[in-house]
Amino acid sequence: MKITKKDVEHVALLARLELTEAETATFTGQMDAILAYVEKLNELDTAGIIPTSHAVPVENAFRADEVRPAIGVDQALHNAPDRVGGFFRVPKVIE
Repeated sequence: MKITKKDVEHVALLARLELTEAETATFTGQMDAILAYVEKLNELDTAGIIPTSHAVPVENAFRADEVRPAIGVDQALHNAPDRVGGFFRVPKVIE
């Protein structure tokens, strides 16, 4: 697929970018080279290769859920800079 100057200008318009003529010419060549490389990669035989999202296996380190006693409201609010009853007092953000 050949990238044209018009294609680059269209993408710039969608991205709300103002490009100079020199930038448009540079990006046209760069985008064309990128897509040419992708086309070259499409020639590879990838049958039997499992798609991956990471280069190494990634696993979450889950722990078993355990029921524990709650710390309580007083302990949770112990270091609060400002509190009203059982609640944190925060600055008003909506008028």
